[in-house]
Amino acid sequence: MTISIWRYSHLALAVSSFLFIILVSVTGIVLAFEPISEKIQPYKTDCFDAVTVAQMLVAIKKTNAEIIDVTVDANSFVIVKSIDNNGKNFTAYADPKSGKTLGEVPKKNRFFQWVTTLHRSLFLHETGRFIIGLTAFLLLLIAASGTILVIQRQNGIRHFFQKIVKENFAQYYHVVLGRLMLVPILIIAITGTYLSLDQFKMLPKQNISHNIDFDHIKSEPKINLADFKVFKNILLSEVTYIEFPFSDDPEDYFTLKLKDRELVVNQFTGDILSEIRYSATTDFISLSLDLHTGRANIIWALVLATAAGNILFFVFSGFAIMLKRRSNRIKNKFKVAESDYVILVGSENGSTFGFANAVHKQLIANGKKSFLSQLNQYDIYPKAAHLIVITSTYGLGNPPSNATKFLSLLEKKPQLQPVNFSVVGFGSHAYPDFCKFAFEVNNALSLQSWAVPFVEIHTINDKSPDDFMKWFSIWSQQANIPFDASADFLHVKPKPTQKIAVIKKTTIAHEDGAFLMRLQFDKKVKFASGDLLAIYPANDYRERLYSIGKIDDGVQLSVRLHPNGLGSGFLYGLEKGAVFNAAISRNPDFYFPKKAPKVIMISNGTGIAPFLGMIGENVKKISCHLYCGFRDPSSFELYSESLQKNIDEGKLNTLNLAYSREGKKQYVKDLLHQDSGFISETLKNGGVIMICGSLAMQQNVIELLENICKSHQKTVSYYQSRKQILADCY
Repeated sequence: MTISIWRYSHLALAVSSFLFIILVSVTGIVLAFEPISEKIQPYKTDCFDAVTVAQMLVAIKKTNAEIIDVTVDANSFVIVKSIDNNGKNFTAYADPKSGKTLGEVPKKNRFFQWVTTLHRSLFLHETGRFIIGLTAFLLLLIAASGTILVIQRQNGIRHFFQKIVKENFAQYYHVVLGRLMLVPILIIAITGTYLSLDQFKMLPKQNISHNIDFDHIKSEPKINLADFKVFKNILLSEVTYIEFPFSDDPEDYFTLKLKDRELVVNQFTGDILSEIRYSATTDFISLSLDLHTGRANIIWALVLATAAGNILFFVFSGFAIMLKRRSNRIKNKFKVAESDYVILVGSENGSTFGFANAVHKQLIANGKKSFLSQLNQYDIYPKAAHLIVITSTYGLGNPPSNATKFLSLLEKKPQLQPVNFSVVGFGSHAYPDFCKFAFEVNNALSLQSWAVPFVEIHTINDKSPDDFMKWFSIWSQQANIPFDASADFLHVKPKPTQKIAVIKKTTIAHEDGAFLMRLQFDKKVKFASGDLLAIYPANDYRERLYSIGKIDDGVQLSVRLHPNGLGSGFLYGLEKGAVFNAAISRNPDFYFPKKAPKVIMISNGTGIAPFLGMIGENVKKISCHLYCGFRDPSSFELYSESLQKNIDEGKLNTLNLAYSREGKKQYVKDLLHQDSGFISETLKNGGVIMICGSLAMQQNVIELLENICKSHQKTVSYYQSRKQILADCY
């Protein structure tokens, strides 16, 4: 909710002021080049910073008959205003060392004058100045609210400059450039606001009035300007303005305006008659002018021009982000009370809605009643048979702003009938908390008595259409709903299939109907234990996926024959030497962790298949422990020989078996409960737990792990997001 408040504030401020922000940004870019064009003029002399006021005054008095004043501008140019021999005023640039005239001071560029007036007051005098001042203040608020949003996105100021994942052009560069340009933009906004306050006399004004005792002003001893001690001790670089005496009267004097104070100096003796230091307000006004205009430094002027250009980009990208969010507004054909399929979306920037809409449209195209909504609008769905949650994770592990209430609503509003649930998480591996919120949602649903896991949680890295289509394929096959793979923007190339031959196959000899198959591609195909083998048993859209183990460069499957099973029946009907088409579906999120100090593998039934390959390839002999459940010892005979070989070779450290139909009649969960201390220490020390098998088994294991993790104040989702708990269940 807090994120939403800041986001809506940020948007409201931008919308209410964007026209004026565009205007001051464009004029600001133009005006940034005014000091640059002035500084490249050849009127600054070498060793300017080493010349004293005494040296300068002596030099210019030699070449000017009567001097009125001397100005040292922001470019370090010395400007002398004098009266020539004909009695005319003459203003020129002068060399402070030789006094030589370098050129006449031209009139201010009319174009820059016009742009300056537009920038300061919109040609509306005081009203325009007020509007511009208010715009500067609003820009300050926009920058501040944007900063808070980035801090919330990055989960704290410590992570402010951590990598931002490129979700889309507008969103990515809005954040990245916003961080880079934050300081210059804040300076522009603060100084602009401060100068406006000064213009409207809302700041304490310093009235400089020198208190001079004219009755005691001395005219003797008269000394030369070159010998004035005060002039010899002040460098020209400290000076902004020197006013000369109007006459030879002792009551007329030199007035020196320095960068930090103002002096009055006796024109005959060089005595300091009065000295007043500028107030903090006056100093900050001068500093604000330097920072706001870039008049003091070319590089800073270029930074200001760049910052103003970025402000224009922020206006564009901000509205692009807003329009993208608005384009994802939900449109439902059916009411929630009549819908069999409910899709709930968690999205911060709206991009996740595009994927959810694709599923929503596919369901409707297949004659299903589908309802699309946001996670924060979760409610009781009287006719729902399927609940699909598609959610991103905001920043570093937080829920998106439209999903912050979901977990609490889930506890308050249980469904009144069993509902199949499926969770899809969007995230990026660039973040340490990859899809953390999606894991939290999946775990919370698993604990609900009415919730039935339909397919395993699936994670999508960097909004990959291929990753999403892999989930959609699995889900639609399970739901027996055909889908169009080219739907909407999900233009995914079909998987290229390869010829694969049956090398070996066991026959069914046990009650659970499991058999092993060894397959070999006719060409070299790259794959790893944990990948999925896709087969098309009916040569149509229906795809079946099997988790595989890699044994001697061949594919090994462990399959349970289901009555009338399309995939399992097809595979069991193949004889040795049979050839068919198949494809490898990469599953890198379920690979054996080669750098983990310890790996615990948990499976039941045919879920042991990928682990057989992983253990066999454990040549580094990483500490490996297998917990697996079967109906009885005869069900385990298929795998006992290879596992015993791995134990003998030191690739498997412990084998823990649970039989549900014989002996103690245990389940895998019971074995893990007995070794909860070992499980806890493994996670705390950076070890990895891998789960493969049925969704029911996974649900029980996750529930147990949640209790184990509480002992050291962590959650299962914490380890899931850090790839310490991996699962591939069905």
